[in-house]
Amino acid sequence: MPIAPTIDQRLAAARRPSGRFRVMTQRWEQLLFMHWALPPDAVQATLPPGLTVDTHGALAWLGVVPFFMRDVRPRFCPAVPGLSHFLELNLRTYVHDADGRPGVWFYSLDANQRLAVAVARKLFSLPYVRAAMQAERDDDGWIDLRSARPGDQEQRFRYRAADPLGPAAPGTLDHFLVERYLLFSHRPRDGALFVGQVHHAPYPLATAEVTSASRRLFRLNGFADPERFADHVVMAGGVSVDIYPLQRIR
Repeated sequence: MPIAPTIDQRLAAARRPSGRFRVMTQRWEQLLFMHWALPPDAVQATLPPGLTVDTHGALAWLGVVPFFMRDVRPRFCPAVPGLSHFLELNLRTYVHDADGRPGVWFYSLDANQRLAVAVARKLFSLPYVRAAMQAERDDDGWIDLRSARPGDQEQRFRYRAADPLGPAAPGTLDHFLVERYLLFSHRPRDGALFVGQVHHAPYPLATAEVTSASRRLFRLNGFADPERFADHVVMAGGVSVDIYPLQRIR
C-alpha cells in the first residue's frame, strides 16, 4: 500500500542532496502556475505503475506552467548564446512513490530549443516536444508568450505579476503546488521508473493577472478541456536551479 507523504517528507525534498554532484545548472524565470482541480481517479488512471496521485483537499491537480529557461548548461560549462536560453510550457500533475516521496509527473514539456529537447528525452526520459515559441515583455510587465507545435494551433498566455506573496508556507495549497523538488520519469520500452532531484531557493511568489491562458495542453495529453478558468493561479520570480542525475527506482 503506497504511503502518503508526510509534511517532513515534503520539506526534506527541498534540501540539497548530500554526497551527490549536480550535472546541470539553469535559471527558471517568470513562471506562471495555473492549476485545475480534478478527481484523483481521473489522474491516477494516467500514471505508470509505481506512482500514486498526490492530493490536496482530496483533489488531484493538473498544472499548466509557461516560463523562461535561462543559462541552461552542464556543470563546469559556460552558457552558450542560442542554446542556453529558451522557453518552456509544460503540463504536470503531482505524485508520490511507494515510499511517500512527493514529486512532479510531466505529461509533456514543450520547448523551442532542439538540442535541449533531444538531451532531455535521451538523458532524463522526459516527454519533451519541440515547438515554435516566442515571448515579449512590455514596459508594464505584461508577458505575452505563444507556443505552437508543428501542425497544431497556437497557444497564448498573457500574464504579469501583481502583489508579492513571498515564499509559500508549508501545508498551504501554494506550497503543495509549487514547492516540488523531485521529478519522476518513465521509460516505456522496459517500464523503468526514475526519480531526479533539483535544488533551488523557495519561490518568491506573487499573485498574477492573466488575460489569456490556453487550455490546449489538456486535449493534447488526452484530458478533457475543463472549460473554466484555472482554480488556482500564482506567479513566481526567478530562481537558480541545480540539477542532479536520475536514479532508477524500479
